[in-house]
Amino acid sequence: MSGRNNNKLPSNLPQLQNLIKRDPPAYTEEFLQQYRHYQSNVEIFKLQPDKPSKELAELVIFLAQVGHCYPEHLVDFPQQLKELLSYNHTVLDADLRMTFCKALILLRNKNLINPTSLLELFFELLRCHDKLLRKTLYTHIVTDIKNINAKHKNNKVNTTLQNFMYTMLRDSNPTAAKISLDVMIELYRRNIWNDAKTVNVITTACFSKVTKILVAGLKFFLGKDEDEKKESDSESEDEGPTARDLMVRYATGKKTTKHKKKLEKAMKVLKKHKKKKKPEVFNFSAIHLIHDPQEFAEKLLKQLETSKERFEVKMMLMDLISRLVGIHELFLFNFYPFVQRFMQPHQREVTKILLFAAQASHQLVPPEIIQSVLMTIANNFVTDKNSGEVMTVGLNAIKEITARCPLAMTEDLLQDLALYKSHKDKNVMMSARTLIHLFRSLNPQMLQKKFRGKPTEASSEARIHEYGELDAKDYIPGAEILEVENKEEEEEGKHEEDGWQSASLSEEEDDEDGEWIDVHHSSDEEQQEVVEKIKSMPVEEQKAKAAAVSTSRVLTQEDFQKIRLAQIAKELNSAPGKAAKRKNIEIDSDEGRRGELLSLRDIEHLHKKPKSDKETRLATAMAGKTDRKEFVKRKTKMNPFASSTNKEKKKQKNFMMMRYSHNVRTKNKRSFREKQLALRDALLKKRKRLVK
Repeated sequence: MSGRNNNKLPSNLPQLQNLIKRDPPAYTEEFLQQYRHYQSNVEIFKLQPDKPSKELAELVIFLAQVGHCYPEHLVDFPQQLKELLSYNHTVLDADLRMTFCKALILLRNKNLINPTSLLELFFELLRCHDKLLRKTLYTHIVTDIKNINAKHKNNKVNTTLQNFMYTMLRDSNPTAAKISLDVMIELYRRNIWNDAKTVNVITTACFSKVTKILVAGLKFFLGKDEDEKKESDSESEDEGPTARDLMVRYATGKKTTKHKKKLEKAMKVLKKHKKKKKPEVFNFSAIHLIHDPQEFAEKLLKQLETSKERFEVKMMLMDLISRLVGIHELFLFNFYPFVQRFMQPHQREVTKILLFAAQASHQLVPPEIIQSVLMTIANNFVTDKNSGEVMTVGLNAIKEITARCPLAMTEDLLQDLALYKSHKDKNVMMSARTLIHLFRSLNPQMLQKKFRGKPTEASSEARIHEYGELDAKDYIPGAEILEVENKEEEEEGKHEEDGWQSASLSEEEDDEDGEWIDVHHSSDEEQQEVVEKIKSMPVEEQKAKAAAVSTSRVLTQEDFQKIRLAQIAKELNSAPGKAAKRKNIEIDSDEGRRGELLSLRDIEHLHKKPKSDKETRLATAMAGKTDRKEFVKRKTKMNPFASSTNKEKKKQKNFMMMRYSHNVRTKNKRSFREKQLALRDALLKKRKRLVK
């Protein structure tokens, strides 16, 4: 008993730590004894910093755990630890260095250290050749900055750290620079540092000589990281139950329909909650926050022209430049001839290069520059010597470029391309049709008369603006429809009483006759009447009414929907003096919205599925033959490792050895009856073997 109740506190640090946390004043003497022991160990450590010390590591963790209990005694402890790390981190033992870092993280979590100085020290420690340490520090830096900005943005700390990271990105150590960049990208992705300063610091990474840093910066602006790791940490950060928790909770008990409905409802609520908590991230918002996109794009192009990086990296640079030019409508005339060099059907990733050319086109680029790009694509791709897929890709690229810069298309080239409407390949034919359809809405006069289609109100008004021309209006086009509808509603209000009387009379007649009366009412007819009234008005009167409506009232979403409906009706309604095309219009709220960027599908889109080659068909056939054991001959041997019989050995022998044997010689002399019996016996024997 005496041994068990012995006081082992001086040597048993976990027990002492537990007791101190319960009652700090009662164990002050024991704590001070351990603190003096720690100081003496530190002095010994300073003499040989590269030597491992397990005792010192235990004491450091102990003091960090109880630091909040004796803050007045441990005022210098955090600073002392930071100095030991900053002066000796290159020669320190890996385990001891990790222990010091963990102790500092503990003290920071208890808010006993200033975050700025500690994070600066941790960024310096990223230079160490210790992967586990770097991973631990990266996680802590991101989490700590997130917690600092949890309640409100701490601009003072953020500014200091951003300035420090700007210097770290230019650090001579590539590993430290790369992790610093990863920290900034992760904080932007989590919507913590989503300001313009962070984005413009990350732009410096796009000019790094280290390929890893360059690629990380390019991926950030191209938005590829979000596609690669979708919601990797978002679920773990959310508080409350996860989908797995709900599944486990509702898996127990009876499997009833009520139980199943409860689970479905709970999953819907969880999904809605997650959606609500998820921060809103705008598409390609990083590109919009760049201070000077023109200078940035020019520097990137200069780097691309002299770059000796891999082809994949060059493609990423071209992608970013094209996005910058298209979104900000920049003037970068040297980019188009550079891209033209790669426009060959045999070029690797040529569809992406065509996509970059389309993305970099906009209305402010002089038409002569884009014309040369169009002619290059037409000469290299849209020729009969190429396959149907190559011609289709070329026509799709021309369509996307001219949709963004219509002035680049010449009348001769358009008429030549329109003739492919009757091409034998269906993909080429459909691509030519889409190009014709595009110019029916942009400028039908450029097409031959037979390709213009039936004229509509929209096509009669359509015209391509001159270079640099702005069509500024002081009214909302199509707003006149609201005034016409309002007048009709007022007229209906005046005759409301007459309407009620006629309805009551019809009810009485219905009671007398005992028959149903078919009351025909159609919103499509009303819509058609409104459109007809507007069509009969002069153009000047339409503009005046639209201006009056635009300035006299605040329009709601329903009003804008009606205006949009009327504008689309112009594309369907025939021009005055022509037969009507359609009577009703269906509209979708998301229809007609064109994104800032194109997708690769716009270039590679094939209307007809290509015929698969022999290898593909063979691979598909073999994939279906996964389990064919029932068709394999069964082995009759009880022991698979047993030797073969004499009968089996005879089958393997050479015929010249067996030609004079009795069996072979008598085989030819058998009668027809003997052959019949032999065949019967053979078939019976085979059937018995299959039945087994």
